[in-house]
Amino acid sequence: MHRILFICHGNICRSTMAQFVFEELVRRAGLEGDFTIDSAATSREEIGNPPHHGTVSKLRKVGIPVETHRARQITRGEYESWDLIAYMDRENERGLNRILDGDPNGTCHKLLEFAGSNRDVADPWYTGDFDATYRDIAEGCSGLFEHVTGTNAPLLPDIEAR
Repeated sequence: MHRILFICHGNICRSTMAQFVFEELVRRAGLEGDFTIDSAATSREEIGNPPHHGTVSKLRKVGIPVETHRARQITRGEYESWDLIAYMDRENERGLNRILDGDPNGTCHKLLEFAGSNRDVADPWYTGDFDATYRDIAEGCSGLFEHVTGTNAPLLPDIEAR
């Protein structure tokens, strides 16, 4: 069983999008029974809120199911529950280090590392560009899928060339 947690600041835009995109990759590969996938925030600002309407709209546009989700904050006590924690940007890394008191097992990684990049996934809360966020997340999640499974990731819809 692979246990993957996606992290962003509020758990309504990027981390929920990554959760649903990764779930779709797993579903397309027929590996649903091999994964536990969730998402969480480093802040408390959005606790209890559903995914942002921009995230929901973009995922529905490309045909990726959006499940029921309520924003939550990661806790120090759940660190050992995850094989891999994928965060979106440097601010998330700082927040994780504060909440988790470091990363002694090397569990935390920036999502786009799995796509061979050190870039941050831009926060569409500020940019308003959910298309660019989707492209980055799809790229990162595909790389993460290949890293974890050792197989090519299934193709995702609506990936435009950069």
